[in-house]
Amino acid sequence: MFDTAVESTYVWLGLAVVSAGILSFALRVPTAPPPDAKPVARTVDSVAASPHEATARHPIDARQIRIGAHRIGLRGPGGDAHASLAYGPVVPAVGGDGERLRRVLRGVPPERAFGSEATFARVLDRTRTREPSWRPAPETLVVRRVTWGETNATLVGA
Repeated sequence: MFDTAVESTYVWLGLAVVSAGILSFALRVPTAPPPDAKPVARTVDSVAASPHEATARHPIDARQIRIGAHRIGLRGPGGDAHASLAYGPVVPAVGGDGERLRRVLRGVPPERAFGSEATFARVLDRTRTREPSWRPAPETLVVRRVTWGETNATLVGA
């Protein structure tokens, strides 16, 4: 009467294993949704589609950002989100020649940042073809469309 049935021990052991599995699954579920990359892409597209020079700013609610010539990626605690750009290619104002490009992004005319239009065009081509990488996200993304002679570019950065 006071003996424990062998089957009940296995039932309790199985229940403990299943409960531990469910608990580990529940702890892995993200607590926040991934950041939304589509509004950022719409802001970039609105500037890139402009026939004239234009500038726009968009707040970023993500930890990291990845700016490619044709795609924007955001990474946050809830995961990654990507959005394609309809009007491209854009030029990320980051990396090797990024300091001169960032100056142009912030409002300096390209004539003052670069020695010639040919140099400006070479830097734009080299930057467009660079493989994008994840970087810390700024609080606000800046997008600027610039023109110098026959060279047009949409710069994206902070």
